[in-house]
Amino acid sequence: MTSAIASKLESVLESPNLIPWETVDVTWKNRVKKTVNDSCLPHYLITPLNLETLQNTVRIASKNQWSMVPCGNGSKLDWGGLVSDANLIISTQKLNQVIDHAVSDLTITVEAGITLRDLQAILKPHNQFLPIDPAYPQDSTIGGIMATADTGSWRQRYGGIRDLVLGLSFVRWDGEIAKAGGKVVKNVAGYDLMKLFAGSYGTLGIISTVTFRLYPIPEASGTVVMTGEADDINQMAKTLLQSGLQPTAAEMVSPSVVKSLELGEGMGLIVRFQSIPESIEEQSHQVQAIAKKLNIKTVFCQNEIEQNLWQRLQELIRVSNTNSTLTGKIGIIPNQAINWLMKINDLTPETAWAMINLSSGIGQFKLDLEPSLGVLKQLRSLAQENRGFLTILEANQSIKKQFEPWGYSGNALPLMKQIKTQFDPHNLFSPSRFV
Repeated sequence: MTSAIASKLESVLESPNLIPWETVDVTWKNRVKKTVNDSCLPHYLITPLNLETLQNTVRIASKNQWSMVPCGNGSKLDWGGLVSDANLIISTQKLNQVIDHAVSDLTITVEAGITLRDLQAILKPHNQFLPIDPAYPQDSTIGGIMATADTGSWRQRYGGIRDLVLGLSFVRWDGEIAKAGGKVVKNVAGYDLMKLFAGSYGTLGIISTVTFRLYPIPEASGTVVMTGEADDINQMAKTLLQSGLQPTAAEMVSPSVVKSLELGEGMGLIVRFQSIPESIEEQSHQVQAIAKKLNIKTVFCQNEIEQNLWQRLQELIRVSNTNSTLTGKIGIIPNQAINWLMKINDLTPETAWAMINLSSGIGQFKLDLEPSLGVLKQLRSLAQENRGFLTILEANQSIKKQFEPWGYSGNALPLMKQIKTQFDPHNLFSPSRFV
């Protein structure tokens, strides 16, 4: 079959962009090994140089009923469910151009393969930025961030990826291009495919371009770190939510995170303000005054110390260290977040780290040693009892085979299946990766 695929794809792909699987980089192999069943490893890694080549590749694959797993640089390729079949891994990493940058309108349209790091570098001279801070920020592509709905701590002020996208285009199962949205904030034409593709995990089509709204780079930044007893931190969190303060990032963190980052003892709450210096000073003073009344310890940091703190926080919770590392995403009603953080700390006090966003209740966690199924079931059950969810992102196949990564059993499943059938009638895009 490998030679048959090669002979048909060589008409549209040059040999450097049609890479036999046995010759690909070991990093790619390791990621695919975690997400694709051993019995159906891919035949080729494909890296189209332009959109037309991508379209033709999809047409040929569709005509021959070859399964496809879309990705960018592959940094999140092993997230989510196990792919049941994967003839081709199709990477958009070479589709990395800026299509249009309307500086005065604070919008930009880019190809899906551009990395967030390169995009931020392009925006910085114009004093603009895209407020997302995903896992693996150096390697993550815009298409991959969109497909996994991976935004990070800036969600507190700017919302998730779906709140920043104004329009997108994608390659359908038949190789044709479909578009939605536009380049202006108030564009309302067509269906809201932007939200549908946010978190679709490459199961509906291959994202080709994305249009974002941008924001000015804040003039200054400062972070207040608070540590104390769980009940006191919980009260502090409720007070902040009811106040008029406007942090750009606010994370409740487990005691293990506080300890690992050498921030003190107990539960933690890390709040970041980014605005003009006067506003940061005033809001930080208000937070510290409230914390003092609750007997909560505070530390204020800025500049390099602040940057290092947020970088270390991301790396501690979201970056895999070993083959036995498990990372996941948690959602829970905000007033129950502290209880969940205490639960994961009690169950695995030395090998688990977690943080949950103050206002949305969306968070991330990492377990450094392969956990028991009982631990995972307890954590998922507590989330679901409080109108939430627990999703396994990165883990060994053995875990994902025993513990369903998504855990969703709601009444939207029939609708999800209908949408999948409409967008991918032959089930060729990332089969079984999503719910």
